[in-house]
Amino acid sequence: MCGISGIYRRVGGMEQDRERYQNALRAMNHAQKHRGPDGEGSYLCDTCGLAHVRLSILDISKGAQPMYYHAEEEKYVIVYNGEIYNMHELRRELMQKGMDFETTCDTEVIVKGYAEWGTDVAKHLNGIFAFAIWEERKKRLTLCRDRLGVKPLFYAVRGEEVLFASEIKAMLAVDRSIARVDKQGLCELLALGPAHTSAKTAYQGVTEVKPGTFCQMDEKGIREEVYWQLKGREHEDSEEKTIEKTAFLIRDAIRMQLLSDIPVCTFLSGGLDSSIVTSVANSCMKEKGMQLSTYSFDFEGNDQYFASNSFQPSQDAPYAKEMSEYLGTDHTVLLCSNENLFSNLYDAMKARDFPCMADVESSLIYFCSEVSKHFRVTLTGECADEIFGGYPWFYRKDMFERQAFPWSYNMEARTTLLKPDLIDALKLDEYSTAAYEETIAGTPRLVGESGEEARRRELSYLNLKWFMATLLERMDRTSMYHGLEARVPFADHRIVEYLYNVPWKLKFLGNMEKGLLRQAAKGLLPDSVLFRKKSPYPKTYNPAYERMLKEIFAELLRRENEPVRQLIDIDKAKTFLETPMSYAKPWYGQLMAGPQLLAYYIQINMWMKEYGIKVEM
Repeated sequence: MCGISGIYRRVGGMEQDRERYQNALRAMNHAQKHRGPDGEGSYLCDTCGLAHVRLSILDISKGAQPMYYHAEEEKYVIVYNGEIYNMHELRRELMQKGMDFETTCDTEVIVKGYAEWGTDVAKHLNGIFAFAIWEERKKRLTLCRDRLGVKPLFYAVRGEEVLFASEIKAMLAVDRSIARVDKQGLCELLALGPAHTSAKTAYQGVTEVKPGTFCQMDEKGIREEVYWQLKGREHEDSEEKTIEKTAFLIRDAIRMQLLSDIPVCTFLSGGLDSSIVTSVANSCMKEKGMQLSTYSFDFEGNDQYFASNSFQPSQDAPYAKEMSEYLGTDHTVLLCSNENLFSNLYDAMKARDFPCMADVESSLIYFCSEVSKHFRVTLTGECADEIFGGYPWFYRKDMFERQAFPWSYNMEARTTLLKPDLIDALKLDEYSTAAYEETIAGTPRLVGESGEEARRRELSYLNLKWFMATLLERMDRTSMYHGLEARVPFADHRIVEYLYNVPWKLKFLGNMEKGLLRQAAKGLLPDSVLFRKKSPYPKTYNPAYERMLKEIFAELLRRENEPVRQLIDIDKAKTFLETPMSYAKPWYGQLMAGPQLLAYYIQINMWMKEYGIKVEM
């Protein structure tokens, strides 16, 4: 993985001020150095500048970027972040068309594929990617993002210039004026956060390149081209064929994503999803005579304080141990202390350039920092719940029928600490409802489908567009903050396309969540894990962490110069601190309840202070 960035100036003139633009490219690289600690480079002409920091995984000696390709009268320059898992097949196809290759890396495959197929190149790619290609003669810049948005890419228009980068911090390194939040940005932060509307950010004027989309810039302006989107289709496969095809797609995706010139590990929670990934990866490693290394995560004190609930019925540790012993992996258990959990709230915010999933994210960034000391590539079980219908809102009647984001409907909790006049001005409930209804209206449907099946298709689309997007962003930022590439085999677009059209009766085989996935994984896991009830990513239940958050938050309330006080009603906040924390009614996801609300506002304060955020209503 890597970090990419650049500057496009439609009217030219960059050569006349070369030193300033070179310094700007260096500053952007420096801001994203954590994404690519192994090398960096840049390119500058009169109209465009590109910058790149590299994490070396394929063709370590020859894969430096920017990479150049001359074809006929055109010169192509590419900077790229990602992995193309079918690169060898595409390389052979391009060689049959007469192309020669100087490296064995996927960057060269993309740029030569673009020269051959133009923007259709993305349709040929199986992988996770964000890239920028500059065509020197045509003076055209093309930005592209993978189908599901696993790899990030943002841009900001400022007069005649366009800045773009993998992370917003790189653009801030060049132009601090984009650190502004208007009414819409506050709604994104307070009504939807830590999620955000596709293509929007909380930063005024900063746009996200949509998943499955090209964005091209030239003297005519900026235009978008959608190259991939889901479609509703009739599912014609039998139950047996559906299980067989699902099993093949999963195994094939995992096998493909082991592509690497350096060692690979997996995250193993002991849950169904990560255990499937680990089992298949382990078999592939054994074929090469290698032992797979696995990592599981927990929190200090959870053996004493864990309390089972409907969202988290059991601890992971016993199942992770069972799976590692069953497979014979080299297993490591990492524990996060309260101190690490809190201290990484800042790094988690910095990684995302935005307040995030509080301690859920700060713990993951800590764990990734530890894994990155030994590995640069890991495979995870992320995304299976969104694709296979593993969350309770797919089958619990009260959640299934609720006409709101099922993971983020508790607006009362979101407004508990806010000033009344701010609540009135922002109309957060209306903003959230509008975002929900727009997504529902855009759901790719099957003609003639109605009732519960149509509703489940809506929920599936909601999860893919919102909840999964947030978790993918979490996984990328927390891992890449420490130069660790986290791959997500379940987010293979072939799996998503197929499962989107599989009816619920097959997904819910045996009247059990993810029943289809369990049947497809038979033979890979012991039954105790194969049929284990879902338990999400762990969190701490140590009451000392809650006390720590309360003390820090109370201190914020006492200091008059803290920027978050622009949003908070002090009296309401003090009352909230004196009230026993609620763990039973999450305001986001399944785990973010009372303590995480405090942590989220602490992160908002960190963000506003660190980035110099100006609120403009």
